Amino acid sequence: MVRAIFPGSFDPPTNGHINVINRASKIFEEVLVVISVNPLKTCFFTSEERREMMEKILAEYKNVQIHIWDKLIVDFASIHNSKLIVRGVRSLTDFAYELELSMINKGLKSDIDTFFIPTDSKYSLQRSSAIKELASFGGDISNMVPKIVEEALKKRFSAAYVSN
Repeated sequence: MVRAIFPGSFDPPTNGHINVINRASKIFEEVLVVISVNPLKTCFFTSEERREMMEKILAEYKNVQIHIWDKLIVDFASIHNSKLIVRGVRSLTDFAYELELSMINKGLKSDIDTFFIPTDSKYSLQRSSAIKELASFGGDISNMVPKIVEEALKKRFSAAYVSN
């Protein structure tokens, strides 16, 4: 069985993320989506909130599982018998960053490879940070994120405005 892992912060999950997961699920027998927890990075949603959103969004995918991980991704891959990390790339800048990361991962675990999936062009400008900023100003993000994420962002930002 070919098992691939797709790590990311998913803060918040975007339609671009879902596009990559959808395509990976058609290529690989099993896809493990790994919500990475990085203590050096401040996230808008907790890891549990991100997991809950992803579980609802991806419920129809029978070969996709959601995990939370706070260590090296290559260790997760080894523990889960995966030799493949999937990474979505939107641009040459993304590719350069992801290529360097794949070389670091390869240096840590030589038996793990990276599979790059370019996002569909309609998602190429979608960044989680830009989506959060747009949502904070009440902008329309309905074509950038799944409905559940749009609602969670609106709720979180409306609560922030009420408390101020």
